[in-house]
Amino acid sequence: MAQERSLLLIKPDAIQRGLVGNIIARFEKKGFKIVGMRMLQMTKELSKEHYAHLVGKPFYPDLERFVTEHPLVAVVVEGKEAVEVVRLIVGPTNASKAPGGTVRGDLSNSTSRNVIHASDSKETAEKEIRRFFKPHELFDYKFANAHYRYAADE
Repeated sequence: MAQERSLLLIKPDAIQRGLVGNIIARFEKKGFKIVGMRMLQMTKELSKEHYAHLVGKPFYPDLERFVTEHPLVAVVVEGKEAVEVVRLIVGPTNASKAPGGTVRGDLSNSTSRNVIHASDSKETAEKEIRRFFKPHELFDYKFANAHYRYAADE
């Protein structure tokens, strides 16, 4: 079975509000495997690299201040169709339009303070994972109960 990986950034607002465990639990309950996790302080340089597509936007200075002001938690999850399924669990960027049951729909009501970032494509996920993790910080292991997570032909 082909497994994909996706990056999650649990943003400073989630940390300040004590939501980290709640957010990670949603992905574990869905059956995703956590293969990497670390807490870090994003620098201005890292912010500019990660949000390069937004640097010229009028709201970027506030975004940079927000993501560099306090630590965040970077998580790599692995599972079947990880990028697409993670995006469904996270919900739309504008949290006020995110459906209930999604991370943003349940835990945020803002576009910029929306508690989480998730990779938007397989290609982006690969780049973002390399940006936040060294290869030795990612783990390859088997779930002891893997046969309960997917059928053999999936």
